[in-house]
Amino acid sequence: MAHDPAPPERPPESRNVQAVQVARLYYVQGLTTDAIATELGLSRPKVSRLLSHARRSGLVEIRIHDPEGQAQSLETRLHARYPFLHAQVVSVPQGSPETLWLERTAAAAAAALTGLLRPGMTVGLAWGTTLNAVGHALTPRPVPGLTFVQLNGSANAADFMSGFVTETILRFARNFSAGAQLFPVPTFFDDPATKRAMWRERSVRHVLDLQQKAGLLIYSVGSVDASTPSHVYSAGYLDAGDLAALNAGGAVGDIATVFYRADGNDAGLSLNARASGPPLSLIRDASQSLCVVSGLGKAAALHAALAGKLMRRLIVDEVTARAVLELGDRAGA
Repeated sequence: MAHDPAPPERPPESRNVQAVQVARLYYVQGLTTDAIATELGLSRPKVSRLLSHARRSGLVEIRIHDPEGQAQSLETRLHARYPFLHAQVVSVPQGSPETLWLERTAAAAAAALTGLLRPGMTVGLAWGTTLNAVGHALTPRPVPGLTFVQLNGSANAADFMSGFVTETILRFARNFSAGAQLFPVPTFFDDPATKRAMWRERSVRHVLDLQQKAGLLIYSVGSVDASTPSHVYSAGYLDAGDLAALNAGGAVGDIATVFYRADGNDAGLSLNARASGPPLSLIRDASQSLCVVSGLGKAAALHAALAGKLMRRLIVDEVTARAVLELGDRAGA
């Protein structure tokens, strides 16, 4: 007996359109999967697969607004205090360890990226412990024409090109079938004059130009006080003299190895003249930026970054969010 040939596989764009149509009927109009299957002439398993695709691909985001929960109220308070900020606060079990906070915050950031990345976009990516965790939480999804560009150098005296850093950047690129532009320069130059000379080189200027053109910046805040130390503090990038100078200058945190004080200002911190990270003005003026933070040891650094308006979007665990708001209450800001 002859069989009809199997229908051709739908292109991704067509599948996404159909998944959105099914999701609207299910989540907005409240139809059952049986009713949707009848209305659209699909099988019930096909409807279920399309709903699953809509959730996995980020076409649908499910948020639970628990009237007894704390995350939503913390988001509201953060927005009231920082009107420029879109905050997502991640719930964590009471009494759970900070390693779990980081795991859940990284997973939330990985999921959020599906709605932020666009074909043809250039994305500036900092490196560190938090972004490494986000990279491990990503779900593979090709984005045509996407390019990741490293925001700050990763070479130090012990390791010219850190495998930790390189793998973080390349993991993001592989996950989205994207290009990757590494930045093989020292994290900190010995002499500001050497940095100025390097910044005139065409190969370096190419990377700097990509950073300037980035449509999205992704980073965390670094802090020497974090219980899981920021990679720049734990991997030999800073010597005792550097740490003493930062302490004397009142530095409380860094973004992409550029340091700032409690008010978010970086003026006069001498180490920044030798740092390979982008000027904080690039971070502050970015049209889109995502800062991912987890851990009580980063609360002061995050509070300072918010004071300096050094992010547009924040994903943070609820314990750290509460600590940041308490710091603001005590400071009157």
